[in-house]
Amino acid sequence: MILPTKGPQLESAATEIESLGRQVCVVPADVSVDEQVKEMVDCAVTKLGGLNVMVANAGVVTFASLISSSVESWDRTLAVNARGPYLCYKYAATQMIDQGLGGRIIGASSVAGKMAFPYHCSYTASKFAVRGLTQVAALELGKYGITVNAYAPGVIQTPMAQDVLDESGKVDVTVIDDPVSIKWINSLLENVPIKHVGQPEDIASIVSYLASKEAHFITGQCISIDGGISMS
Repeated sequence: MILPTKGPQLESAATEIESLGRQVCVVPADVSVDEQVKEMVDCAVTKLGGLNVMVANAGVVTFASLISSSVESWDRTLAVNARGPYLCYKYAATQMIDQGLGGRIIGASSVAGKMAFPYHCSYTASKFAVRGLTQVAALELGKYGITVNAYAPGVIQTPMAQDVLDESGKVDVTVIDDPVSIKWINSLLENVPIKHVGQPEDIASIVSYLASKEAHFITGQCISIDGGISMS
């Protein structure tokens, strides 16, 4: 899913990649729409000559309790966060199998895909779904030399985190209006072993590794990058 406001960032990223002497293919798409995901893969293959790595990273979040949440917000969150990876995995796997060269499929789960958070019912459900999807895909695609893994970020300095946390790093009371839930989440965040907030580069580094040839023997995993919130 590419939001209209991401146009300048896409152009900037494309320019930077081209400056390194590499090809770029920018295809805006809604990952919840079957035909658009297939077209996204087909366009990339046509422009770049093949598909070796798929990263299903699109995600949205709605903050609401189970009781106050709406069917519409549930459907939208699951459409982007769960159907999106499913479609990306499906069409990437189809192309990679046809090529016969193996590949890497990587999906975005979350710390909320490993443990529940109040006021995150649809988001948590969708991120647990990514873990299950990843394991099934890993079982089915391993024979083709395709690894399938997911990553599970914690609090990362992105607009999504800023939507729920105030400037002090605590839950914004205007977003979650429940003192018990706020206390629980703040206590969890205060006791994270690594105290600083994660950066986008921290996520990029693990995704880059999972896409590399060195990660050929890792599959079906959901790797935490959360400063120690969830330990297993």
